[in-house]
Amino acid sequence: MGAGLSVSDIVSVSVNLSPQAAQAQNTNTLLVLGSSAVIDTVQRQRIYTALSAVAADFGTSAPEYLAAAAYFGQTPQPAQIMIGRWAQTATNGELVGGPISAANQLPAVWNAITNGGVDLSVNSTPCNLTGLNFSAVTGMNGVASVLQTALAAIVAGTTVTWQPSIGALVVKSPTTGAASTVSFATAGAGTDISALLSWTSGTSGAYTVAGIVAETAVSAATLFDASFGQQWYALFICGAVDSDHLAVAAYINGAATKHLYAVNTQEGAVITAATSDIAYQLAQLGYNRCVVQYSSSSLYAVCSLIGRAITVNYGGNNTVITLMFKQEPGVVAETLTETQWAYMKGKFCNAFVSYNNGTAIVQYGVVSSGQYIDTITGTDNWAIQVQLAVYNLLYGTNKIPQTDAGSHVIQTAIEGVCAQFVADGLLAPGVWTTGGFGQLAQGQFMPKGYYVYAPQVATQSTAARAARQSVPFQVAGKLAGAVQNVSISISVNQ
Repeated sequence: MGAGLSVSDIVSVSVNLSPQAAQAQNTNTLLVLGSSAVIDTVQRQRIYTALSAVAADFGTSAPEYLAAAAYFGQTPQPAQIMIGRWAQTATNGELVGGPISAANQLPAVWNAITNGGVDLSVNSTPCNLTGLNFSAVTGMNGVASVLQTALAAIVAGTTVTWQPSIGALVVKSPTTGAASTVSFATAGAGTDISALLSWTSGTSGAYTVAGIVAETAVSAATLFDASFGQQWYALFICGAVDSDHLAVAAYINGAATKHLYAVNTQEGAVITAATSDIAYQLAQLGYNRCVVQYSSSSLYAVCSLIGRAITVNYGGNNTVITLMFKQEPGVVAETLTETQWAYMKGKFCNAFVSYNNGTAIVQYGVVSSGQYIDTITGTDNWAIQVQLAVYNLLYGTNKIPQTDAGSHVIQTAIEGVCAQFVADGLLAPGVWTTGGFGQLAQGQFMPKGYYVYAPQVATQSTAARAARQSVPFQVAGKLAGAVQNVSISISVNQ
């Protein structure tokens, strides 16, 4: 068929792809901050979806691993954990090499080099390595050993390690703090191996890490909230002390992004009338975003509690839980007297406790203000989903008119989210017991479990219209609550 006139002259078709919707904050991930020198202060964090991957990086005795073990040990098992680096003490400068290809890891490649050379600096001291002989190495650990011997002869204590998890050679300065540095490598005398080592600037995956001074726990929490705040919800800090807990809890409670701070305590004072323990101090401050658990046997029991609290699918049906009666696999239950428990209860401190019928349960599942954890996590998710639904409505629509009809479109989006939170069990029909608004009055039954009110656009001020503001929406939701105590009276007549 020969060329002719374009069909587009008669029928023109164009395709407009809608922008991808924004994603909600991840509310199903625990962030564990620790000081183990596995993750550097440039990378700062890694995501793990299995405990075996954590063990591969940290071993099975590091605090980060033990926290992850308690977290992943829950049922249902959480999907992922984020582990971050807290510079609890001053850190070393490092050169992290780029990944070395499998072909270049073969011993034969290195055995052929008997006069290798590479130049770099450690703590600003030039290290011009020459005459490097790799003829006897049998693997990358041997390559690292040859390099370390040469570098340590110039700057004592410098280390070179092969890290198979990232397939790279890492040089670490022997000192810490802001003056601790390792530079990128440049070509050396003899057989230049700088590129083979993947240590040069511009090599994919290679980077330098400057040492930093020690940072406080709250500084680390602030950094992770600013840099990764949408990727995690709950926070646990390995090795934090009471002063750290108070500072971090204050920050988390006031942060714009919604988070929970988890505190594990083994202070015996918690189960007494004492007022010096961390549970009492946080209870006095009334924080809604701090969870404290006492465990005499575990430093990480609260990670198990959090693992159950945040592994909830709010998009399902009857999926919302209460923490009361739940289990903590791997945690030894506390055997407490009624008096000891009364002290803990007054401090809004949680525990995994034994009962005299042979069972053990989490009790009561509260935050430091006395609110229930599931109320905080549930309403956080509700608010996040409402915000996301309205944002994506505005983002994916050509224009929402500043009219009553436009307000109705927004109201419908809000009601759609509310209906889902009735389905999952957070909200339920009930009587509204506080002051009302719109058509909702105190004492009125809410048949849907929620009510969304938007005033007429005609009531807006001229300034609000000029600023393209919507009318203020008000949302009422009736929590479904949960039964945690039952009173039964049995009358017997003969």
